[in-house]
Amino acid sequence: MDVLRYVAFTTDPAGGNPAGVVLDATGIDDATMLKTAAEVGYSETAFVVPCDDGSLDIRYFSPLAEVTFCGHATIATAVAHAQRHGVGPLRLRTRAGEVTVSTAQADDGSMTASLVSVPPRSLPLAEADLAELLAALRWTPDDLDPALPPRVAYAGAWHPVIAATSRGRLADLAYDMTALSALMTREDWTTVDLVWREAPTVFHARNPFPPGGVVEDPATGASAAAFGGYLRELELVPLPATVTIHQGADMGRPSTITVTVPREAGSGIEVSGAAVQI
Repeated sequence: MDVLRYVAFTTDPAGGNPAGVVLDATGIDDATMLKTAAEVGYSETAFVVPCDDGSLDIRYFSPLAEVTFCGHATIATAVAHAQRHGVGPLRLRTRAGEVTVSTAQADDGSMTASLVSVPPRSLPLAEADLAELLAALRWTPDDLDPALPPRVAYAGAWHPVIAATSRGRLADLAYDMTALSALMTREDWTTVDLVWREAPTVFHARNPFPPGGVVEDPATGASAAAFGGYLRELELVPLPATVTIHQGADMGRPSTITVTVPREAGSGIEVSGAAVQI
């Protein structure tokens, strides 16, 4: 098995979110995928099986469990595939549904990929769950931005969206890992999308990921897609919108995620970024 290592949402190998990529996982069983992901140690490793119709079956494993969809590993996989087979469109069969991806190469040789998520949706966050989540984060209701209400958003995986009143509040991340992991496992939340709004279409994000055995994700494409759907559903940005999300700076791995939010309700959210091999 050839395990490639990429970072997504950056052109700097020292930035972005690392992902393992196996471009041909034909015949590899679930236990071996999980063991390999644990050995790689990144938040996600993607395993691809080429299909007869030209599509790619893809699965994502954290060091502890399989997840239905992972954005940064999708971007990394698409760029790895393009570097070996040429740029162009891809159809990925994920556990969450079909995701289309396109790749492109810039004049300087850098590679980017853009995925279109499954149809997004969001749900209210129950008061009891919000209280438990804030307690695990060691936040208070006064730390929340009332202009961006708490909600649980989906675009392939579920993520609570919690908006901070200040960049300082976002920077001070010292949560109870045991309590947050138990809550997220119970509710089937993949990461918690903590955000702060710098400008109308510019946000900063942090994503705790304790159920995957990772304290924090440096760049989370799945939550970025879910967040784009959240912004559209609650009419929090003028549509169509191009949103920039900065993530990973507090970890020393700066990442930039571009989210394109179309006007049509229920349509997939586009998430774009660069990737580079480590």
